[in-house]
Amino acid sequence: MLKITLIGTGNLASHLQTVFTTTEGVEVDEVLSSRDNLRLKIHEQKSIKQQSDIYIIAVSDDAISLVSQKLNSENLLLVHTSGSIAIDAISDGNRKGVFYPLQTFSKGQEVNFEQIPICIESENKQDLALLETLAQTISKSVYSINSEQRKSLHLAAVFVNNFTNHLYHIGNEICKKQKLPFDILKPLIAETAKKITYLSPSAAQTGPAKRFDEKVILSQLAQLQDENHHKIYKTLTDSILKTYEKKL
Repeated sequence: MLKITLIGTGNLASHLQTVFTTTEGVEVDEVLSSRDNLRLKIHEQKSIKQQSDIYIIAVSDDAISLVSQKLNSENLLLVHTSGSIAIDAISDGNRKGVFYPLQTFSKGQEVNFEQIPICIESENKQDLALLETLAQTISKSVYSINSEQRKSLHLAAVFVNNFTNHLYHIGNEICKKQKLPFDILKPLIAETAKKITYLSPSAAQTGPAKRFDEKVILSQLAQLQDENHHKIYKTLTDSILKTYEKKL
């Protein structure tokens, strides 16, 4: 039985608490907020006793180092859950690790952890094996990667998730101006996401820039009255043209 302590009460911490509480072979010893509960516990005990096998720090990136410092050294295995922060953010004196679920999380929105890749990292083989065992209790996809690889993976995730979602926002704004429901675009969004499961991004690329349809491109640029939207369209179009060695 793996015993864990969760530190944090945000989106990811809430999802981890839910999945680990219902997972066979894992016991959640305690859930602490990164502020009040943790401060009170340290005040009462002077240090955190090693009651858990793994302490998961699921807080904002800026708070990782500070929270790990508050956990007085007892040679604990402290792991953070950030995609962009190096393992060295964990304070010295403790065993360091990373337990990074590569997914977007929102409160109240259920996720299937079996389909979520878990990226792990540790300073030694024993702790890496422990993190792998924990990850495999909830996920079918576990990857051992270093901090530099994880940093690049997080960057890639920003492009395919955060930037893509912002483009949905722009599409929604364009629809609203013409009193069109955004729902019209949802089957297209779903099919685009589906295609990437069996085609490479290059093979799945379509549209006026890929076809080098200059008339459509210039017409759509003229349609965009919002300066920011115009710049984004032009930047992405130029990037696609360059990728497929075409010039407008």
